Amino acid sequence: MKTAEPTAIFNCPQCRRPVARGSDCFPFCSERCRATDLGRWAAGDYRIAGEAAHIPDESDSEY
Repeated sequence: MKTAEPTAIFNCPQCRRPVARGSDCFPFCSERCRATDLGRWAAGDYRIAGEAAHIPDESDSEY
């Protein structure tokens, strides 16, 4: 007989409200918080510290 696993509660990364792991919007509490997070990524608000990587283009090739 299988016992029910406890439902873990996490906090939404945007508004800090509690959200269950099984929620449709997990890890966010709502579509609004999910869209807000996506907008911040698109605007470049989230960055990893360090120097930007060089992306070679056609002028960098050595033919």
